Order: sequence, then C-alpha cells, then structure tokens
Amino acid sequence: MRPTFIRRPPGLQFAGVDVRQLADRAGRTPFFAYDRSAIDARIRKLRGLLPSGIHLHYSIKANPMPAVVHFLAARVDGFDVASAQEMALALDAGITPTTIGFAGPGKSHDDLRRAIASGVNVHVESETQLRLVTALGWELGMRPSVAIRVNPDFQVGQSGMRMGGGATPFGVDVDQVPALLRELSTREIALAGFHIFWGSQCLHAATVIEAQRQSVDLIFRLAEDLTQPLQFVNLGGGFGIPYFPGETPLDVKAVCDAMHDWLPGLRERQPGATPILELGRYLVGEAGIYVCRVIDHKVSRGKTFVITDGGLHHHLAASGNFGQILRRNYPVVIGNRPDSVTSERCSVVGCLCTPLDRLADDVELPVAHIGDLVVVKQSGAYGRSASPHQFLSHPEPAEMLV
Repeated sequence: MRPTFIRRPPGLQFAGVDVRQLADRAGRTPFFAYDRSAIDARIRKLRGLLPSGIHLHYSIKANPMPAVVHFLAARVDGFDVASAQEMALALDAGITPTTIGFAGPGKSHDDLRRAIASGVNVHVESETQLRLVTALGWELGMRPSVAIRVNPDFQVGQSGMRMGGGATPFGVDVDQVPALLRELSTREIALAGFHIFWGSQCLHAATVIEAQRQSVDLIFRLAEDLTQPLQFVNLGGGFGIPYFPGETPLDVKAVCDAMHDWLPGLRERQPGATPILELGRYLVGEAGIYVCRVIDHKVSRGKTFVITDGGLHHHLAASGNFGQILRRNYPVVIGNRPDSVTSERCSVVGCLCTPLDRLADDVELPVAHIGDLVVVKQSGAYGRSASPHQFLSHPEPAEMLV
C-alpha cells in the first residue's frame, strides 16, 4: 500500500526558502535570518545611483553579526564602528584600518589605545578625547589620525532620530571647532577629515537633500583656515526604511541626483577629500526577519492573545522600545500559513512577565495554532544586538545569513 502524502500549503518565502525550512535549519526558535541576496541587491542599486567617487561605509551598529560584517566587507568601502568590539569585527573582516572610523562620545582609554595602535581613524568628539589621543600617540610612538565629529548648527525635520543641531553628547559644537583645530595643529596628530551626522531613519528625500547641502556648506566654512587638505568628509547617512502602515520608501534616486549639485564644489575646494555616506539600517534593515513560535493561544476578557517563545528581550524595537509613547506595529505574519482565509483580531505577545512584551498589538492575523511560526519583517537592523537578552534569563536567539 502506497503511503499517503499530505501536501502542505506554501509558507512564507524568505531568501527563496520556506520559513519552515529556515526553522529546521536554525534548529530552534526564536531566530533571526538575513538575506544576503537582498543586501547585495540593495548595495548594487545604490551604487548604480550614486555619483562616481562617493564612498559607501557600513555602520556596524545596525547589525554586527560577524557573517554579515564579513559579507559586507567585500561590498562597501569602509566601516564605521562605535566600540572596540565592533572595531575588532571590522579588522577581522580584513578591511583596511584607515577605512574604519571610530565614533562615539564615550570612548575609553583602552578603546582609544587599541584604535590608535590599529591605525583606525578616531572621530574625536571632545577636547578630552583629543588630549587623550595625543597622550596615547606619544605612548605608542605613533601619529594618530583623527576626524572631528561636528555637532552641526542646523536641525532638520522629518527625521526619525535627530543626532545633532541642539545640545547633544555627540560631536563638537560648531562654534567650538575652530579652537579645537588650533589645539590640534600644535599636536602630533593628523587631521584626516570631518564627520557630520545630523540624523537617522529619514524617509523624506527633501530633508536628506537639504541636510547634505547644509553639511557641505558647513565643511566649507570649517575648512577655510586649514593648511592641509582633508582626506575625507563623512556626511553621515540618515536614509530610512518604511516600517509602519502609511510610510513610503525614501526616494533614493532623488537624493542621489541632488548630490550632483554640491559634489563639483566639494571637489573644487577640497580636491583630495573623499565624500563618504555612512549607512546601516538602509543596507540591512529590510533584509532580515525575526521568527518565533506560538506556544499558547488564549482569550482574556474578550481579547485574544497569541503567546510566543520570543519577545522584547530579542527584538526590543518591534515591541515598542519598553513602552514608548507612540507604539506602532512592525509588519507581522503567520509564516507557515500566510494565506489562511480564517482570521482573528489579536495581540502577539512574548514569554516575559511584563505587559510591555508585545510584538504586535491588536492586529488582524490568520487564526494562530500552537506550533505556528510568527514572522516579524523589517528585522535586519537593530534587532538582536539592540535588545536586553538577559532579561528573565531566557535563551538567546539564533542568527543565520542565508
């Protein structure tokens, strides 16, 4: 007697693989999966739009999975790091030390010592950092290479997170930069460039265009009294990705087209300075998913709760960052039955003992069964690494680059 095979309906495809097969590969849930082909396609598309000569850096903080960093090392022109561990990841990936920028307001003595010894560019964010870099250069018998991270004197609207323009721990205020440059000129330190980071997660092309224009104008003002040409100018990034209903993708073509307006002036006034775009979320954010498994399904006072083995300890951003005032749902689907015709209004919650542990709140989904796979999309950036794994001591999620 022939065995009877039951054909399962197709599940969500990710990187050309059924999400159920990904779960088998991971060996457990929850897990993150990242699509190398999607990352590669994003970079290729961006390279095709950028004017010639603009370099592309990856900000490792967006996703520091070693496999992702090594994959990107062959596809970008440099890395931007914010800790000694991220710097070690960048160096282990085989990228040239001089194409690594080390930023952050709280660099320790040991962090800076390792950066200088490795030949990495230190992005100085205070007078204290400059003096410590000077002392370490003398100690190591090296001439450190630095950039000054500038807190700009302009603010931009319609940015998900403002990183400059007001009182901030990031960078050196514009009006303090001339004095810092004068002090730097008396020390055995090489000024490599300026770094201006105005914001992040911006979906409004006109805002990015204006921020870049003002950043270039600011560089011109700051460079007027320099006796040596700059090696690079890091214009930050700010490119966002859509997460929530009603959001539309950034018009990157419009942004890249507008670069042709300011690029000739930069090349004329600072011919040796390489313009750098520093991007993280935009390169990897849409190329990742978070997958957890339904372990219970219950109704409480008329409200349905789908309980999973995941939660905010793995994916804090999707949960609403510990109860931010305006919480919105990331795109969530039942991965093994995405096309089910029966649905219910429910909240998808995690396994933690806090009411803040919600991956999706009051959403319409296929009726969930125990064992189903809940998939949170747009999870390639600021997912696993930006979450409190030790909260309640549950196991950490797996990661895969597929």
